[in-house]
Amino acid sequence: MKAIVFDLDGTLVDSVPDLHITANKLLAAHGCKPLEQAQVRSFVGNGIPVLVDKICKAAGLPIDESNRSAINGEYLALYDLVLEDKNTQPFPGVRECLEAFIDMGITLGLCTNKPEAPTRIILEDLNFTPFFSKVIGGDSLSQRKPAPEPLWACYEGFDLADCLFVGDSEVDAATADAAGVACALYEEGYRQTPLAELPHAFSFTDYAALLDYVKQSS
Repeated sequence: MKAIVFDLDGTLVDSVPDLHITANKLLAAHGCKPLEQAQVRSFVGNGIPVLVDKICKAAGLPIDESNRSAINGEYLALYDLVLEDKNTQPFPGVRECLEAFIDMGITLGLCTNKPEAPTRIILEDLNFTPFFSKVIGGDSLSQRKPAPEPLWACYEGFDLADCLFVGDSEVDAATADAAGVACALYEEGYRQTPLAELPHAFSFTDYAALLDYVKQSS
């Protein structure tokens, strides 16, 4: 294995607490009732614009082409403030796994549908920035996952046969499939669809198992 690219939300970090807090701050500002965390969790995976659309629809807050950009801007501004409380934390074993891959000489990248700015804030807060040679956010290119282009951008210079994408969701599985790269899925993330229905080469509940899989595949 020469290069491994990771998704962020639901794969490396549990970001739902901050996304949920931000959602309810947005809704409160518009006089709407709050949503449960589990409901917001089910909306994660396709980027902030889709997340905000689903939040507004669930809470009965009208959103359309006339106000979508403004409401998305509100959400992102609130999210930046919420991130200061550092509720977004890595899943167990993530740091140790990333450190081991670096020690093995594997190049690591990050491909997420979260906008690049808050992505980099999270990486800095967790001291994860040095692990990743390339970071592609949902607004880094004109396309975002499940289009393959963001993932291809992370693997530039590598043979896809020597690469692995690690994600947790339907979007991640579809992205890897479209890109023609092997996919490993973290089972403790935000996936809604039964695992058997998603294309993947490997699944895991413990990051130590992912490390063993990569060692055996290298």
